[in-house]
Amino acid sequence: MTDLSADLVQQKQRLREKLRFRRKHFAANLDGMAQLAAFRALPAPLSERLAGHAVVGAYVAWGDEPDILPMFAGVAEAGALALPHHAARIDAMDFRRWRPGEPLEKGPWSTQQPADHAALVTPDIIFCPLVGFDRKGGRIGQGGGHYDRYFAAHSGALRIGIGWSVQEIDATPRESTDIALDAILTEQEFILCGDRL
Repeated sequence: MTDLSADLVQQKQRLREKLRFRRKHFAANLDGMAQLAAFRALPAPLSERLAGHAVVGAYVAWGDEPDILPMFAGVAEAGALALPHHAARIDAMDFRRWRPGEPLEKGPWSTQQPADHAALVTPDIIFCPLVGFDRKGGRIGQGGGHYDRYFAAHSGALRIGIGWSVQEIDATPRESTDIALDAILTEQEFILCGDRL
């Protein structure tokens, strides 16, 4: 690892600590009604994409991440919803089909995921949780690189970041392996970051 990349890793880690603190306190101070209202409806450009029967990659909220599964109730009932799946504590991540009511299992990273036998699918649109973001599509994730590797291997999928508005920063430090988002959805707005939507 070069000094430059080591510095970027340290910058990102410092930002993660700061942004996780922000996210935790913001989510803790949201009243019940605001929590219920957040992330319940998709913006029009995304609704139009989903109307074309796209397979949607979402996630099960962990800790103080926004809970987005209610936005996809219709998609889930149609069998077009998929969640991240980790077979072990390795670099690879895939997506497995899931419907409400089906059991979820604790994965190797302590997140909830579909069972190992659930059908493997490739999402057309992926909604990923954020630790931090900027308006140019830069994202800071948990630090494992799972989403970046998946995005690189499946470049045709639209990439939508999900976060609370307090997680926004002016600019995210970027490494060559960081893949930009196409858009970001917060409880306040829908931010387009590229020209694919």
